[in-house]
Amino acid sequence: MSITESYPPAFRRVINDGARSATAEIEPVCVHDKDIDIPVIDFECLDKEILTEACRDWGIFRLKNHGVPLPLMSQLQEISESLLSLPFENKQKLFAAVNSPMSYFWGTPALNRSGDALKRGAQASNASMVEGFNVPLSKLPASTFCDDDAQRSELELFSLLRACRVLIEEYGRHITRIAVSLFEAIAQTLNLELSSHQKSDYLLESTGLIRVYRYPPSDKTAGEALGMEVHTDSSVISILKEDETGGLEIMKDEEWFRVKPVADTLIVNLGDMMQAISDNEYKSVEHRVKKKDMTTKRHSVCYFVFPQRDCVIKSSNYKPFTYSEFEAQVQADVQSLGTKIGLLRFTPESPLFL
Repeated sequence: MSITESYPPAFRRVINDGARSATAEIEPVCVHDKDIDIPVIDFECLDKEILTEACRDWGIFRLKNHGVPLPLMSQLQEISESLLSLPFENKQKLFAAVNSPMSYFWGTPALNRSGDALKRGAQASNASMVEGFNVPLSKLPASTFCDDDAQRSELELFSLLRACRVLIEEYGRHITRIAVSLFEAIAQTLNLELSSHQKSDYLLESTGLIRVYRYPPSDKTAGEALGMEVHTDSSVISILKEDETGGLEIMKDEEWFRVKPVADTLIVNLGDMMQAISDNEYKSVEHRVKKKDMTTKRHSVCYFVFPQRDCVIKSSNYKPFTYSEFEAQVQADVQSLGTKIGLLRFTPESPLFL
C-alpha cells in the first residue's frame, strides 16, 4: 500500500506534488526563525510563582516529571499510528462498524459532542491537513466490542482498535489525574476557594476526551502547509503529547513563535473556560500547527476537559453563560461563518449570534 492511500483523497495531491488545493489559506504573519522556550513546570514540585507567571503571561507551559509511564506513551503512539496508517476507506468502515464511542474525523478539528466533524460555513478556509479519532473517556468502560463487530471487520483490524482503546483508557486515567491536580493548583494561585462540588462544576472529569491527531508529510515544493488553523481551545485545560516532528506554534506578544518538542514532557495550555473562570487574569493561548518543508508526518495526542455543562460561568468581562451555551454558540458560528468566535461572543457589548 502506498503511504498516500492511508490519507483522505483531499490530502493526497499535497503529499505527492505540493499542490495547495487542500490546504488552508496561510496568514501573512511573521514566524520567528528561532524556537521559543515556554515556561517549564515540575509536576513533582509545583512552584506556584512559576505557575502563576506561565498562566498569566503565556497561557501555556511544559510539564516535566508528570508521572505518566513512558512505555505507555510509546505504546499508545505506536498503536494509534498503526491504526491511522490503515487505508483511508478501511478506517472509515472500521470506525463505523464497531460498537464503540471512538469516531474518525479528517479535514477539520471542529467536532460536535458526538465526535463528528461539523459542516463549516461557506466563508471557511479549505480543509486543515489533519486527521484523527475522538475518544470520550467516560464512555469507554461502558462500550463493548461484540462478536458481530469482529465479523463486520477483519479480525486483525478489530484487534488493533480494541488494543488502542485499552491503552487510551489507561493513558486517560493518568492524564485526568494530572489535569485535576493542575486545576487545583491554578485555582489556588487565583485565590479561588472552591468546595469539592464547585471544583467538579468547573472541571468535570467525566467530560474529558482524547483526540489523536495525524498530520501528513508534505512535499518541499508545498512550502508551509497549515495542519490546524489558528484557534483557542474551548476547554478548561488541554494536555498535549506530541512526537519529535514539531509544528506547534503559539501567539506571543502579537507574533508567532515555534514551540520545540522536548522528549518525555507534556505541553499544557489553558482554554477559554479557564480564561473566563480567572476573569481574564489568565489567558487562553492562540495556537496552530504549521508545517514548513515537512517530509515526515506529525503525530500527537491531546486531552481536553471542560466544566459541567450546566455550570454557570460568571465573570466581570462576560455575560453569565453555561458551557452548553458556549458550546452551542461555537458550533453555530463554525457552521454559519466557518470559524469559531469564542469568548468574544459573550462580552457585554456583543450580541449573541444564536
